[in-house]
Amino acid sequence: SRTRPSADGPTPGSSADDVPDADPVDVARSICLSQLAMGPRTRGQLVTVLRRRGIDDDVAAQVLDRFEEIALVDDAAFSENYVARRHASSGLARRALGHELRSKGVSDAVVAEALESLAPEDELATAQALVAKKLGSTRRLDVEARTRRLVGMLARKGYPGGLAMRVVREALAAEKQLDDLERAFLDSLDGELSDAAREEE
Repeated sequence: SRTRPSADGPTPGSSADDVPDADPVDVARSICLSQLAMGPRTRGQLVTVLRRRGIDDDVAAQVLDRFEEIALVDDAAFSENYVARRHASSGLARRALGHELRSKGVSDAVVAEALESLAPEDELATAQALVAKKLGSTRRLDVEARTRRLVGMLARKGYPGGLAMRVVREALAAEKQLDDLERAFLDSLDGELSDAAREEE
């Protein structure tokens, strides 16, 4: 017959951290190793998991300090790799990458250092490639709608407004089939580009 758990004992099959006399440090270490086995994690991510599992903050700090000493947790390396990978795979700009890293608990200082690895010319080249890829699918729209759609696409990926408008304007202006009115509209963007550049300074 199936054994019933006692009123004050652990439920069969429950996790180690549910056992009252389990060593909290061992439990925290086990949780962290399980998380890291699935892939790199930031210190902030592990803190969140440990709190959710009921681990005391002092115990978590003790375990995570040791993990940092032996380089099992390294926010700087994580962030640098994250910036390179996400920029290459999704075309995200610095602003979006910084937001994502901060959401993972990475400090502002570490985020800033990681973002320095993304050169402005690489960010510009990626924005141009993104627009070039989407340009063909917008040709059925008028030039104003195309501009809004393409600038919006870049904005969602974290590109500053001035850079986004400049890249889109240049891409559209290079098309041979634009008529005089469409080119006049693009010329009118010069003022908006100047305003956007001033706001981003």
